[in-house]
Amino acid sequence: MRLALVLAATVVALAGCTSATTTTTIPTVSATIPKPANAADVTAPPSAAVRECGDKLASSRPLNPMPAPGSMPADSTMAKIVARGKLIVGVDQNTYHMGFRDPFTGEIQGFDIDMARAIAAALFGDPNAIQLRAVTSDQRIPMLKSGDVDIVVRTMSITCDRLVDVNFSAVYYEAQQQVLVKKNSGFTGIDSLSGKRVCASRGSTSLRNIANSPAKPIAVSVSDWTDCLVMLQQGQVDAMSTDDVILAGMAAQDRFTEVVGPSMAAEPYGMAIPKDNVDFVRFVNGVLEQIRANGTWRTSYSRWLDDLIPGPPPAPPVPRYKD
Repeated sequence: MRLALVLAATVVALAGCTSATTTTTIPTVSATIPKPANAADVTAPPSAAVRECGDKLASSRPLNPMPAPGSMPADSTMAKIVARGKLIVGVDQNTYHMGFRDPFTGEIQGFDIDMARAIAAALFGDPNAIQLRAVTSDQRIPMLKSGDVDIVVRTMSITCDRLVDVNFSAVYYEAQQQVLVKKNSGFTGIDSLSGKRVCASRGSTSLRNIANSPAKPIAVSVSDWTDCLVMLQQGQVDAMSTDDVILAGMAAQDRFTEVVGPSMAAEPYGMAIPKDNVDFVRFVNGVLEQIRANGTWRTSYSRWLDDLIPGPPPAPPVPRYKD
């Protein structure tokens, strides 16, 4: 009995000590939303000067006649590719309906991918004799110069600056640079974004156009276009600007965004090829002639871009040749 009373008293005493303990206040900490890796304000705008090179859209005349698949001219760039057994192509994996990874199959597909497969088919007789290598905008030229890819088919605009380092095919798609903003933001184009943060991919012509806009927005560079969309969604930038076909894909994936404003610049796409491989440029231009004539270009546009780009479907771009 005495032992029970002692234990009971001890419990009461301990309970009393517990109730006297001071309550700890947990401080409130504001969460910081991280930015995508390598996101940075452009503090030194790229030069607004445009290199002169004559008709930048004039490419080498197509091979005539075109060789049959598997029977390329001896010692040609095409023969070396066929001997390897596959065409290696630098492509995008993040641009909806141009070059994107299907979440269900894991395969990269889109309009640009169809164009690349047409070249593989002309080389091998098999559109699947191809290796698609995902590259970012600023990796495109270095990958070509190092020989890691045979060709880049990745929403790449033809410019005089780029023609110093690589060759281009004839134009295979004509885009226009515009602006993507949140719906009901009040922004109507680049002219309404004075002092605002506008995102573009590093190594793109879009970034230079933003940085040198008379409206004087703050240009923000990132590694990939999808990083721009994330920053727009998180309120870290006010807008993003690039080619209309890329922005249309973004808007299709995020219904709370919209493409606004007139064209800031024409963005004619060409397929980039190493500088020394002029024979391959001529071969690729021959393939483009074929797919314009046989309806392959139009079929691919209808599959991927009809529902994405407003207005009537365009005709394939008319090629220009320099020799």
